[in-house]
Amino acid sequence: MVRLNVDIIIVVTTPAALAVKNATTTIPIIHPNAIDPLYTGLIVSLAHPGGNLTGGAQLTAEVSAKRLEILKKVVPGLSRVATLWNSANSAIVFSWKETQGVARVLGVTLQSHELTGPKDFAAAFAMIAEERPDALLVLQDAVTMQQRSEIIDFAIKERLPSMLQEKGWAEAGGLMSYGENLASMYRRAAYFVDRIFKGAKPADLPVEQATKFDMVSISEPRRRSG
Repeated sequence: MVRLNVDIIIVVTTPAALAVKNATTTIPIIHPNAIDPLYTGLIVSLAHPGGNLTGGAQLTAEVSAKRLEILKKVVPGLSRVATLWNSANSAIVFSWKETQGVARVLGVTLQSHELTGPKDFAAAFAMIAEERPDALLVLQDAVTMQQRSEIIDFAIKERLPSMLQEKGWAEAGGLMSYGENLASMYRRAAYFVDRIFKGAKPADLPVEQATKFDMVSISEPRRRSG
């Protein structure tokens, strides 16, 4: 894409954003839903992102912690939670660390199951089935999203209450989900494209934090935004 000298590049994962940012310092990059972009070094600040990247920001670390708090209220006697997360994604590493901190405060033990690709899921599922935790927590990124059906089927088979992120997880059969409304963030990307085509520089366009969140459960299939 850099060799083609395109006008704008839109990316939807943090590893992709980092790769494109390393490949060009001149072509504007828009990331509609960057995960904790300050921590990963995509931007220098929300108000003045600097460089050639702007867009929307997910506060995944904070929201992951909130998910654990909700799970604690929903599952009586919750003490051990199996956690699936992509250790190769620097943004998810930050989310994992933040969620660990909340777990300690809540008196919950997180059983870490690190993933880097589809090949890792079978072993993780086997270990979780053997450990018999009280619930399952998924830190969402492209790796876990691609295996969403398999994760949900496993949770149902093992009778594990599951706390997930994007509403599609709960609508597909997971127990409940809480997270940013990604559809609204993708739609907002058009605003950044329009501004850049009209002459604005990415460095001067503040990165916008998510403002709409969905809480969905299988007993309440309709989305509530707020």
